[in-house]
Amino acid sequence: MLQIKNPLNLDDFHRVLFLNSKIEVAEETLQKLEKGYLFLQKFSKNKVIYGVNTGFGPMAQYKVNDENREALQYNLIRSHASGSGKPMEPCYVKALMLARLNTLSLGKSGIHTSVVKTMQELINKNITPLVFEHGGVGASGDLVQLAHLALVLIGEGEVFYKGKRWETSEVFKKENIPPVKIKIREGLALINGTSAMTGIGIVNVMYAKRLLYWSVFCSSVINEIVQAYDDHLSVELNAAKKHKGQQKIAEIMREHLFDSQLTRDRNEHLYNGNADKNTYFKEKVQEYYSLRCVPQILGPVYDTLQNTSKILIEEVNSANDNPIIDVESEHVYHGGNFHGDYVALEMDKLKLVITKVSMLAERQLNYLMNSKLNNILPPFVNMGQLGFNFGLQGVQFTAVSTTAENQTLSNPMYIHSIPNNNDNQDIVSMGTNAANITKTVIENAFEVVSVEMIAIIQALRHLDYGDKLSSKSAEILKKMEPVIPEIKNDAPLYQSIERVKEFIKNKEVY
Repeated sequence: MLQIKNPLNLDDFHRVLFLNSKIEVAEETLQKLEKGYLFLQKFSKNKVIYGVNTGFGPMAQYKVNDENREALQYNLIRSHASGSGKPMEPCYVKALMLARLNTLSLGKSGIHTSVVKTMQELINKNITPLVFEHGGVGASGDLVQLAHLALVLIGEGEVFYKGKRWETSEVFKKENIPPVKIKIREGLALINGTSAMTGIGIVNVMYAKRLLYWSVFCSSVINEIVQAYDDHLSVELNAAKKHKGQQKIAEIMREHLFDSQLTRDRNEHLYNGNADKNTYFKEKVQEYYSLRCVPQILGPVYDTLQNTSKILIEEVNSANDNPIIDVESEHVYHGGNFHGDYVALEMDKLKLVITKVSMLAERQLNYLMNSKLNNILPPFVNMGQLGFNFGLQGVQFTAVSTTAENQTLSNPMYIHSIPNNNDNQDIVSMGTNAANITKTVIENAFEVVSVEMIAIIQALRHLDYGDKLSSKSAEILKKMEPVIPEIKNDAPLYQSIERVKEFIKNKEVY
């Protein structure tokens, strides 16, 4: 059981999203919320406070009569539940809900406690509000996506429940869930924040980390396949650069390959006193960059992931709506904590580095496919009859095509602000778009790495290195043998790609 009372971290999200842990809003958190709610109720009398007794956005110049305050909040929710496109997947919506629940639990929003109690019920019972991918511009936060969450919380809209799409009212009746109580500014507090982009971003980070380590795994095994020299992974060489990510990737690869009988020591082959008598070296003195420069290529990916994780966790533990209620100073502050630039920029950076992961995988794949480059494998790692069979020729097209799509998708959203809302929102973050596109880039990269993994296993079957492989390579590849059948006679491979993708997406390698 995860108690909502302290700052959340990535492990907390992992427990709830992937291990289905239940959550509980701590009693002290409920007391804090009640205190904030009562303060706002008292403070708002005889004052003009945005979103409490005024219209919204450019309509804030219009005062709303006291008897219409509650209806104002319902109007806001219903009018902004206007998303389109694909429904967000349940895991991402659950992350969105946990992120919103956590920021509201800070007690700086003046909401009624029923809001977090109902959200807790939805999360624990795996009831997923229908939220669409399209609609958020990322300033005033994720208004449209969060309005669809709020619509469900007031007992309207639709949800996914036990694999089917239902009217919310039916599911609330089945599960005996009361809708939230709209009192002062619950509608605005729910939809005015960055929790959609942040929730999607947190899931993106989790999958991106897994993808990075599978890329490190593939890179390590390919170094074994080609019997590469190992000094490009040495402590000494990588310590000559001060980047922590580069040093970390080299360290993981050294640990992976420590007992390999295939990677070579340069001292034994080129520093032995006899090597300088040759005028031509048939075997390469240095490997291609896609094999030799892995720490330098994946190091920035590691560092970016570390920083992105930090920013997202800071965001999820921040009050990111407007205005902000401060009980201690007995004041209400108007500003723009809903602006999503921090998250938008991190999502753009993340999709850039993940695109580089897919580019590295594609180049390593090409090396395995091209017999004139590797000089040890048949063209397209073809274990059938050359000319008659095609080997992995078809799946290479898929990997190249998907990598190209990632390259185009990596154009930044962060700088694509379009003024809207009668120019009230005159510069926006597009953070939700950035997070959704990053999600697509990660999915694509898993597909490219899956094709590379198929080629690696095919290559190892051809070379039959036996027990010379490192114990880490042997351990993982043994688990993958049943997932990837031997490819000798031509057959459709789309199911193989999907099986491998599911395997690597749902399993840690290090």
